[in-house]
Parts: sequence; C-alpha cells; structure tokens
Amino acid sequence: MASTFHGLSFDAYDAHAVARFWGAALGRDVAPGASSEHAELVADDAAPRLVFDRVPAGGVVRNALHLDLVTGDLERESERLVRLGARRVGAVAGAARWVRLTDPEGNAFDLLPAA
Repeated sequence: MASTFHGLSFDAYDAHAVARFWGAALGRDVAPGASSEHAELVADDAAPRLVFDRVPAGGVVRNALHLDLVTGDLERESERLVRLGARRVGAVAGAARWVRLTDPEGNAFDLLPAA
C-alpha cells in the first residue's frame, strides 16, 4: 500500500487572508465558509487542492507549507510511515479525521482517509 498526493496545506496566521491572496494570484475562488481559521480554494480537476489553516504564532509544528496525503487505511498507513522514519505528533477525530506526522527532519505532513 502507498499514499497518494491529495493537495497542499498552508499554515497561516489568518487563513482567509492568505487564501484570498493565493486565490487572486492563481485565478481561483475562495470556497464558501472561509474564516480566519480555515479556508480552501475551489478545487477543480486541473489544479491541486489548496487548504489554509490557522496556526498559533510560535507553534511547535509550524511549516509554511506541508503535504496532505490520502490513504484507504489511515491506521495501517500511518504505522507504515512511522516504520519508515516518520513520527506521529497528533491526530484529529470527529467529522474530519486525519493524522499529523513529521518526516525524519521534523517537517510536518498530514495523512487523511480517502473519501
């Protein structure tokens, strides 16, 4: 099993403001429901998914940009990535689920379940 590239996530201090900038720069609309905490650009088949999430200033795991990977088996794939050298640093459960990991150099990335 392997992960599949799903999109890019930007860490931001104001997610909506950064999404407006990138939307204008790339000629894409900001999806409805955007806030200072979370915003996305409207996706299409020709462009990757772009998401913007607010992180606190001085956050422990803040990257300007990180990869989102998608998998059919969240637990199994996160265990495989840990065996490869990743470190699991958190998880979100509920309506939205994902696992936050870091690569061997500490760069964060998220693993999401396939829709």
